[in-house]
Amino acid sequence: MNEAYNKMIQQMMESGQEMLRAFNPAAEGMKLGGMEKLFPTMPKDMMEMWFGKTFNREGLDAKTRLLVTIAALTVLGAHAEPQLKLTVRHALAAGATQREIAEVIWQMSMFGGLPAMQKALELAQSVFAESEESEK
Repeated sequence: MNEAYNKMIQQMMESGQEMLRAFNPAAEGMKLGGMEKLFPTMPKDMMEMWFGKTFNREGLDAKTRLLVTIAALTVLGAHAEPQLKLTVRHALAAGATQREIAEVIWQMSMFGGLPAMQKALELAQSVFAESEESEK
């Protein structure tokens, strides 16, 4: 990356922090890891509307779209931890099995590397454990 690009990214980050302070000063110190607890899993019908029928009526269903999203987030590695955990929760709610989610993540080892796959599997397993705990 060149210096101009890095400066632009830094300015964007500073601008985002400034906006956050303006909208909600109390949220300034909030850590992103807690964001996943603020956003509940959407009902299957809502996911189907937003991720399935609305954007591509004759295309992929919500479950498939969410599995594709898990694949992309896996390749991103640890940079997308909250997003991956949230998407795994949504995929489970949309009807994906733990095995299907794991298979998608394993497949991404060829594209994102083994460390990215391992991190994504750990995150998915933590969501699976949370789901099983909440069902008790």
